[in-house]
Amino acid sequence: METTFNQLVEEIQKLDKDHKEELKLLIEKYLAEERREEIYLNYLSARKEAERNQLKFNSDINELKKNLKE
Repeated sequence: METTFNQLVEEIQKLDKDHKEELKLLIEKYLAEERREEIYLNYLSARKEAERNQLKFNSDINELKKNLKE
């Protein structure tokens, strides 16, 4: 049986305070791990670009903003 998000929220509301605190800590830990993984993958991508001389360096703020939109 698949639990919907709303069902999950309702179940969390039923938990006692200690379990909610533990769940909060676990979620924060999982989010931090996911962010670290994202940063690491971005690092690997940038490293490959650097190895292929594909990195672009620029100090013009308007050009940097333009590059971020791409």
